[in-house]
Amino acid sequence: MLYAILVINIAAFLVYGVDKLKAVNGWWRIPEWVLLGLGAVGGAAGAYLGMLLFRHKTRKPLFRYGVPVIFMVQMVFVFMKSQ
Repeated sequence: MLYAILVINIAAFLVYGVDKLKAVNGWWRIPEWVLLGLGAVGGAAGAYLGMLLFRHKTRKPLFRYGVPVIFMVQMVFVFMKSQ
């Protein structure tokens, strides 16, 4: 399970980087539902790190507040599971 979470976070981080590259170059973009979906299925930490490092989607309230909230919810589940 730990490896799956690690892989999805790396994937989310990389997808945010690719989408930023596409945005800068005016190429076809990755849909926002894909970006948020990666965070929702366990990749919120990677998504948030990608947002910060690539300075991507940080002005959009859905991402600015949504990704950290998803991350906190995931941390609550991890904490509850470890109890």
